[in-house]
Amino acid sequence: MSYVDLFMNRNPLITSPSEEGDVSAIVYGIPFDSTHSFRPGTRFGPDAIRLAFNNIEIFSNKFNVDLESINIEDLGNTRHTVVATEVLDMIGKVTSELVERQKQMIILGGEHLITYGTYMSFPKDTGFIVFDAHYDLRDEYADIKLSHAAYLRRIIEKRGADNIVHVGARSFVKEELAFKMEHKIKTVTDKDIRDGNGPKLVRDALSTFDRVYVSIDLDVLDPAFAPGVGNPEAMGLTSRELFDMMYAMENNVISCLDVVELCPQYDNGATASIAAKLMAEVIAMSLSRK
Repeated sequence: MSYVDLFMNRNPLITSPSEEGDVSAIVYGIPFDSTHSFRPGTRFGPDAIRLAFNNIEIFSNKFNVDLESINIEDLGNTRHTVVATEVLDMIGKVTSELVERQKQMIILGGEHLITYGTYMSFPKDTGFIVFDAHYDLRDEYADIKLSHAAYLRRIIEKRGADNIVHVGARSFVKEELAFKMEHKIKTVTDKDIRDGNGPKLVRDALSTFDRVYVSIDLDVLDPAFAPGVGNPEAMGLTSRELFDMMYAMENNVISCLDVVELCPQYDNGATASIAAKLMAEVIAMSLSRK
């Protein structure tokens, strides 16, 4: 039995526009939020994003791609657990198995700790770009090392920082700044983005990577655009700034997109709508390359 058969509930909620032809993207959700420290409930994020995706227009004006004719395979959600080590082991096995299919993956969270389990399943030379209001570089948070506030530090401890690009941080502690400087982590700062340089800096930072893993913590956006997140931070990105930087990746092969930290019970529908649009545009962007 495969790990997908063992750990996925196989209860898809995305209404695939088409079941004809080859699968263009594989979607699965990870309903995990056990280390969250402020507003719990991101475990309900995957299904909220799917509901939004089923109710937005999925023709991409930017790329002139109509997703109505695309086969999107939704595997449903992973088995729920509250144990961090268990979820990381489970999603590592599932993602490793899916990587072998060589299809674009869309992973829906869930808190940001899940990225430690999923990104580490991709080849070591895969570029990693994360959009996040926080650096998530603490050694531990609330006496826990496997935490949404420490996942990126765990990745760098295992793989180094050469392939890491961090975009949009505006809330952090001295410990994280020291770690960032020590490991020379490439960043696109909040000020860079406000000055209009975000897309160019993202394009330049990713120019040496054949394949890229993109992680979007929705709290990178200002709460005016994305109120439904676990750890909202004021003075954030606009949705247009985020999408312009995403479009700057059109020459990269995006192997995987994960979207995390949607907290539906605090949302008015705007945050889920942005998450669904990100998912649709990344799929369309990849298809436009073919």
